[in-house]
This record gives sequence, C-alpha cells and structure tokens, in this order.
Amino acid sequence: MSNIVSTLKSNWTQRKFKWLFQIFVIFTIGLTLTIVGCGEDDDTGEPEPIVEETITVDGREVVVLKGDILEDRTLSADYDYLLRDAVFVQDGATLTIEPGVTVYGENATNGTLIVAQGGKIMADGTADSPIVMTSDAAIGSRARGQWGGLIISGRAPANQGVTFGEGDTGAYGGDDPNDSSGVLRYVRIEYAGIEFSDDNELNGIAFQGVGSGTVVEYVQVHMNQDDGIEMFGGTVNLKYALVTGARDDSFDWTDGWTGKGQFWVAQQYGDDADNGFENDNSSKNNEALPRSAPTISNVTLVGDPSGPESDNGMLIREGAAGMYTNFIVVGFNKVGLDVNNESSHKQAEDGGLVVKNSIFFDNKGGNFGDEKDDDGFDEAAWATGLGNKENDPELTDAFNKNNPDFTPGSGASSMSPDIPSDGFFDKVDFIGGVDPNNDWTKGWTTSVRN
Repeated sequence: MSNIVSTLKSNWTQRKFKWLFQIFVIFTIGLTLTIVGCGEDDDTGEPEPIVEETITVDGREVVVLKGDILEDRTLSADYDYLLRDAVFVQDGATLTIEPGVTVYGENATNGTLIVAQGGKIMADGTADSPIVMTSDAAIGSRARGQWGGLIISGRAPANQGVTFGEGDTGAYGGDDPNDSSGVLRYVRIEYAGIEFSDDNELNGIAFQGVGSGTVVEYVQVHMNQDDGIEMFGGTVNLKYALVTGARDDSFDWTDGWTGKGQFWVAQQYGDDADNGFENDNSSKNNEALPRSAPTISNVTLVGDPSGPESDNGMLIREGAAGMYTNFIVVGFNKVGLDVNNESSHKQAEDGGLVVKNSIFFDNKGGNFGDEKDDDGFDEAAWATGLGNKENDPELTDAFNKNNPDFTPGSGASSMSPDIPSDGFFDKVDFIGGVDPNNDWTKGWTTSVRN
C-alpha cells in the first residue's frame, strides 16, 4: 500500500495550483479516489466537508478516510480503504465494514480507527472473508507499530470513573454495563501499536469502558508494538481471541474489567515480549471498585523459551481478582503464575481470586512462584490446592511461529474441564483454548512476520 500513498502525493503535486482557483477538481484521467469524512474548520470549530477526488491503484479503487464519521457509513468490499490520521466514529454514527474488506493504516500520519462513546462499529466478517486492518507498508517491509490500531470507547463502568484513553483517543466509562459498541467478528489487526512515549502507547485492540452488549468473536491481533488486546474497565465479553507476536503483554486489563472470556490463545515471540496475561485492578488504588474480576475459561498461553524476552505466563496484581479455569500455560522464561502484591494475595486468600483446573508446564522460573518475593505468599501451595497440575499437556506444535498448532494432546486430556455455570460459556470436553478436533485458529488468521 505504500504505492497508494506515493500516488496520492504525486497527484496532489500535479493539481495543487488548480486548487487555488477551484473548489472541486472534477476532471481526472482514469482515476477514481474518494476522500470521505470531515475535518475541523480552524476558525469556527465546526465540521468542514472534505473535497472528493478519485484514484485507482493497481486496478482497484481506494477510499481514503480522514476526519470524523458523523453519520452511518458502509465500507464496501468493492474497495480498499486507507486511514489517514485518527479517524473517529462519533456518537450516533455506525461504521459498517463488509466481509473481505482491507483497511490500511497510513504510517506517515499514524492512521488509527477510533470508535467514540455512542458510536458503533459493525465489522462482521466470515472465516472465508475476514476483515483485515493492517499496515500500508509493502509486504516484506511490515513491522510492529506502523499504524495506530483499533480503539473502542463505551459507557460501561470503570473504576476511574469517566476518564480519557491513551493517545488522545477520547472519553470512556459510565454507568451502563449493557452498553453496545457494535460487533467484531472475524477481524484481524496487524502491525499496529504506535508508541508516542514510554507510557503512551496504542494497543492492537483497546476496549475502553466497552459494555457487554458488544459482540466480540474470532479476533486476532498480530505483531503489535504494545499489548495485543487490553480492557480498560467495562464489561465486554470475548470469545475466540488470538494474540501473536505482541511486543508487550498479550492480554492486559485494568481499571475494573468484569467481563467474560472463553477460547483464547496467545503465542509470544521471544525477540520482544512481556507477559501472557497482565491483570491489574488499579495502580492508583488497589481496592478501587468495580474491581477487575473477569471470569475466563479455556485459554492457552505459549511463551518463547528460545528468545531473551517472554516473561510470565499469568501476572495478577494490584488488587485484581477473578475466576480462571481450564488453562494451559507453557514455555515462559520467568514463572507460569505469579500473584503479586498484598491486595491480590488477599483476594486469593478470601476466594475472590481463583485459578483452578489448569496445567502449568516447563516455565523456566518455575510453574508457580514469585518474580518478586514480596510478602511470602506461596503460589505453589495455593495453586496446587486448587487442582492445578504441572504435567506436559503435549501441545501439538505450539512453538512453531510459521504454522503453529495449539491443539492439546493426551497430557491435557487426562484433566476434565470445569466450565463456569453461565450461559456465555460453551460446555466443552477439553481444557486449553483450542478443541483438539476443531481448530478455530486455522484459515482466517496469519503468522506472517513482515
């Protein structure tokens, strides 16, 4: 897609003098580009309509999105799309993305897609025609952090009240746990995660105060610069989620996320990675309410023992609680499970935090332990008392970065699943994130590094 950007710049140079005398350029030669959206008038602060042009690149029409989407719009599979700067779907507007659409984030302008509070995204792809959001760099030159990613903000509760997202992505939080921001189904986010500064980075998908009325199924975040998927408060539920090659944590949450999850997989690349799970309540106030306390079943977390990075499988701290069951956690360079700091230790002792019926295997620093031995909490005694085991789950080919296979073998089949009694959770006969007889990660996902 870098050829799209260069073509756009060339066409602009050729016509810029005509634009001094014309409001609209209506004649081009064999080109079909449409720029859609609206910007801010510098003098009045009111929306200013964007001029429309036309261009065709490699025989395919490309639509450049710039500014705010203020009314319902559909991205058709007849086109490709390019995000220029931060594109906001504003309150009252719905952005519908058809199956098979590719959306490119422009590296030169930090292209990002942000769904504001009250806005909606209806990205309902299929296994045969997933929706792909990716870098505009040429294949072979793609890398982490080349565009912003997808940020969704809702009105569900967060323990910081109504606050503002990283990277000037807008307000989130409220008092509607059932709030809906739309649908993500068969959506892939690749090579995203712009880093503005050490503490101001964008995740592959950020769910900021997103409510349980939002549907999230079959999503992959691949090669993200910061965390793969992060929840900032909210009640959103996720089913069938895959994170591969994230530079920081694969799954992360804070600020009182209380949603549910089932069938998750993370695979880390040891060149640069942090934790499989990093679970916080609040660094400002460990006892803030609502407390981060999700219910999650059937997860496979795969570290990378061949690389210098890839830290802990599950790091639970800062007052976080929750129920975690039917996990497989293998191959991390520090510990498999670390419950860190006094507030989360108290949650474990009082029953607010439960990790049970799971396998932790071949984690170099110990399957159960403390990366930081702070107040003597005994992870091993606590974890084994809840039925967690340390036998080899015999994953088929989980460390393969080109064509991974996360299906478990006989080492995992010796354990019967313990599925939460809740209508959200499918009653299955296996532990880990992937059915041994039906691998949902195949066909619509990617492992291409660049």
